Amino acid sequence: MALPKFKPLAQSSEKTKNILKPILGVVFVILAAAFGLEATENDWDIGKLLQGESLEQARVMRDKSGNVVESGGKYTDEYNCDDFSTQAEAQAFFDKAGGVSQDTNRLDGDKDGVACESLPVGQ
Repeated sequence: MALPKFKPLAQSSEKTKNILKPILGVVFVILAAAFGLEATENDWDIGKLLQGESLEQARVMRDKSGNVVESGGKYTDEYNCDDFSTQAEAQAFFDKAGGVSQDTNRLDGDKDGVACESLPVGQ
């Protein structure tokens, strides 16, 4: 079976351009929104945002152990190494909050997977 050859959008018919332009626009907006959420270095509940809640209501809070909580914790990006007594405690939070790829707190400055290396080891 031969694969169809695709021609560049610039060489497409006006009908095709009129269909694809809004689709490409929506894709661009989605990508820009995703980049914006990543750039703010916050942890957001996308489900709450899609339900129409405000950005503040959709921010994710975690307790000191890294568990998602409705109240009684801080926002994910408000923790730093001073909030933990031991490296093990910081590591547990770091792992539950997403590890290296989700380190909004910058608990792992050298991105080696070990959080708050300057704290005492602990249990």
